[in-house]
Amino acid sequence: MEIFFIIVMVIVIIIALSSIKVVRQSEVRIVERLGRYNKTAEAGLNFILPFADKIRAVVSLKQQTMDVTPQSVITRDNVTITIDTVVFYQIMDPVKAVYEIESLQKGIAYIAITTIRDIVGKMDLDSTFSSRDAINTQLRDVLDEATDKWGCKVDRVEIKDIKPPVDIRDAMEKQMNAERNKRANILEAEGKRQADITLAEGKKQATILNAEAERESSIRRAQGIREARILEAEGNAEAIQKVAVAKAQEINMVYKAIMDAKPDENLVAIKSLEALENISQGPANKVFIPFDANKAMGALGAASEILKSDKK
Repeated sequence: MEIFFIIVMVIVIIIALSSIKVVRQSEVRIVERLGRYNKTAEAGLNFILPFADKIRAVVSLKQQTMDVTPQSVITRDNVTITIDTVVFYQIMDPVKAVYEIESLQKGIAYIAITTIRDIVGKMDLDSTFSSRDAINTQLRDVLDEATDKWGCKVDRVEIKDIKPPVDIRDAMEKQMNAERNKRANILEAEGKRQADITLAEGKKQATILNAEAERESSIRRAQGIREARILEAEGNAEAIQKVAVAKAQEINMVYKAIMDAKPDENLVAIKSLEALENISQGPANKVFIPFDANKAMGALGAASEILKSDKK
C-alpha cells in the first residue's frame, strides 16, 4: 500500500512539473493542444495541460541578424561581382512567424538574393560602389514588405562587401592610380601657377612701391631745394635791407656831421677834389670834369693862394 502511494505521488509530481513552464525574458513559446494552436506563453511562469499541450516552438523577440550567403551578380555592363549582405530583423508576431512559413530565415535569404540581383542588374559597376545606401534602402523596403505577412519586420539591410573580379580589380586600381597621379599633377601645376602669380604680384607691388618712393623722394628733394632757395633769397633780401639801412644811417650821420660843421664853398671844393682823386685812381684812363667844376677849381686855386700867404 505504501509503495502504491509512493508511485502515485511520483506520478503526480512528474505531471505537475511537466505542466509548469518558465519562459525567459524576450522569448515566447507557441503552445499547441492536440496539434492545434492554443496560446502563446509569454515571459514568466506558465501552466499547460499535461499530455494534451505541447510546446511547438520557442521564438525570440530580440532583434536578430542573418548573414546572406555571398552571391554572384551580373551588372548592367556585364561585370560579375560578389555581394555579401547582412539583414537585421525582428519578429513582431510569433504565431505568423511559426505557422505562415516553414523557415523564416530561408525566406528572408531568398528574397534578399533575388532583390539584390534585380537591383544590381540595373546598375553599372561604378554605380554599385557609389550607391550602397540606395541599394540598402531598396533592399530593406522590399524585404520589409515581403516579410510583413510572416510577422517579421526588417529594420536594416547592409552590404558588407562588393568584390569585383581580379582583372577588373587590377584595372580599377590602375585607374585609381592614374586618377591620383592626375590630381597630383593638377595640384602641382595649380600650386606652381599660384606661386608664379604671387611672385608676379609681389614684383608688381615692389615696382609700384619703388616708383612711389622715388616720386616721394623727388618731391621732397624739390621741396627742399625750393625751401632752401626761398630761405637764401629771404636771407639775401634781409642782408640787402640791413646794408641799405646801414648805408642810410651812415648817410644820415655824415649829413648830420656836415650840417653840424656848417661847410663853406671852399670846403666843398676841397672835398670834391678828394673825390676826383679817388675816381682817377680807378681802372679808367680818363676823367671827365663837369663844366661847373671849373668854378670849383678856380675856388681851389684861390684857396691855395690864401693858404700860401698865410704860411708866409
